[in-house]
Amino acid sequence: MIKRKKRADRIERKENGFLSKHYGLSWRYIKECKNFILFILVVFLFSVLIAFYFQPPEVVDFIKQFIEDILKQTQGLGTWQMIVFILNNNLSSAFFSMIFGLILGIFPVLTAFTNGYILGFVADKVIAIEGISVLWRLAPHGIFEIPALIISLALGTKLGFFITAGRDKIKKEFLRRLQESLRVFLFIIMPLLIIAAIIEGILIVMVG
Repeated sequence: MIKRKKRADRIERKENGFLSKHYGLSWRYIKECKNFILFILVVFLFSVLIAFYFQPPEVVDFIKQFIEDILKQTQGLGTWQMIVFILNNNLSSAFFSMIFGLILGIFPVLTAFTNGYILGFVADKVIAIEGISVLWRLAPHGIFEIPALIISLALGTKLGFFITAGRDKIKKEFLRRLQESLRVFLFIIMPLLIIAAIIEGILIVMVG
């Protein structure tokens, strides 16, 4: 019994050490990416603002069709099915936006602008119908989802600029940034998106 307890204690200490180590390294890399995070945040907020004042008919039709497709896919889903659907979409979007940043960081910037514009457009329409108080529904999951998105896009942008490291350091810097980005995705972004999906899935099913 004593041996089992000691073994369990060693395993627990090892797991705690593993988690604390990688969380620490993840946050350290996030701090390293602070300028990219700020840049992506500015792009995101700027596109949200644009969506309130500039809504070309072609863009409006595209967004409406996009929303209708999402509604069709989620129609009749239960709480856990909704959570899985939201989580799958968010994880895929965050991961591929980060990885596709390899192309000079262009894709993450476009994704930041697109997501910000759609959010601004939807917020504008919802406020016009139900008033500004309805935004409380977006706040709970947005507190987790939006930072996760911003961080993943910033990682992708920084990843795409590995070529600025210098000819003799390009390969090493690329591998370092890729490794650090995957670590942050696993230990920071994924947990945030899981929490956001649970909150959003429950709210959507409750509110209808």
